Amino acid sequence: MILSANEIADLLKSGESEDDPLVVAPQPDLEDLRTKADASLDLRLGCWFAVLRRARAPVLDVGEKVAGAVSETALSKMHYVRFGDKFILHPSSFVLGITLEWVRLPKNIAGYITSRSSWGRRGLIIATATGVHPRFTGCLTLELSNAGEIPVALYPGMTVCQIFLHEVKDPSEGGAVSLSAGQRKPSLVPIELDRIAQAIAEISEPIPQKSGQTASI
Repeated sequence: MILSANEIADLLKSGESEDDPLVVAPQPDLEDLRTKADASLDLRLGCWFAVLRRARAPVLDVGEKVAGAVSETALSKMHYVRFGDKFILHPSSFVLGITLEWVRLPKNIAGYITSRSSWGRRGLIIATATGVHPRFTGCLTLELSNAGEIPVALYPGMTVCQIFLHEVKDPSEGGAVSLSAGQRKPSLVPIELDRIAQAIAEISEPIPQKSGQTASI
């Protein structure tokens, strides 16, 4: 069940007296949240942006472990944009951003992030990894892409997305800690082939190809 604006406001207001609270800092105006009568909470853009640098590697290949290969963290360059300044996102460009808000979810609450339609209709797509698991703590990394035809100015502090919250049935007392938990800057989470993908790769016969040829689209 998705929480209403009133339920979100009640959880935020009672957070100081709870052992496992819902926390959003800076906290939104609770009366304004109730007045909007939405079923989500708006989130704002923070000051840090991470740009992927194309020149560092010819291809991003998680299936090969090459000695001396450039690490994924080295593939990005961090930019800090002060409040009042702007970051220009050009057409067909992609950048990692971060939420201004620090979010903590209790063990019985999960969430997912969606773009705001007002921005989507202007070409700004927030193709973020939408799921936010219970007990997540930190700022949320946002994947910003300009699918439009003109550059978009991104200002720290502006509302760019919204988070929907819902209750989790039979919440676990434990729970894995996210690799991005506690982050205040956008980050690349390490990815690699899992056990099943590795097993498939080991038993599969490679498709005959000409020397030096790689299938692509």
